Amino acid sequence: MDVILLERVEKLGGIGDVVSVKPGFARNFLLPRKKALRANEANRKVFEANRAQIEADNAARKATAETDSKGIDGKSVTLIRQASNTGQLYGSVSVRDIAEALQADGTKVQKNQIVLDKPIKAIGVNTVKVALHPEVSVTITVNVARSPEEAELQAKGVDVMAEMFEKDAAGFTEAFDPNAEPGDIAAATAAPAAEGEEAAA
Repeated sequence: MDVILLERVEKLGGIGDVVSVKPGFARNFLLPRKKALRANEANRKVFEANRAQIEADNAARKATAETDSKGIDGKSVTLIRQASNTGQLYGSVSVRDIAEALQADGTKVQKNQIVLDKPIKAIGVNTVKVALHPEVSVTITVNVARSPEEAELQAKGVDVMAEMFEKDAAGFTEAFDPNAEPGDIAAATAAPAAEGEEAAA
């Protein structure tokens, strides 16, 4: 299906471009969100008649987004969640959680502006894109931890899960019997193989 773009759409084109897209994408996303018009003769005339106004509105929205972006770019939010010993969350962090955390921090961001490729399902520090306008996007840091102390460590760059595994490994080696000689077993199993090789030769 051919559509006329009313705003810049990533990987498609800019204002006024006529692009061919899958019918489902046009019907479910572009058309209902007023990002595009069907590319027919009537709509082309309407677009050309209103092009200056559409471009002016877009420029105004872009300027507002650029102003807003200064207060959001590089911002960090911390979300405390319950998680298993392996760091997997009991439930995932969604767009709504991030939007609410930003709003609680005094930052006005709509849910549909947060670009989350997939839900966050483990503790750690994640970089999330916020698209304030089709031509203006910034990144924020989402720190997901089990406690404020853990969040603080992660913010300093400490890999909490790696440290936990190191502690577990250290505990395991202390409990390990230094008098055990696993080499004997290896030697016993290696002997028949060696005889078999001699026979084959």
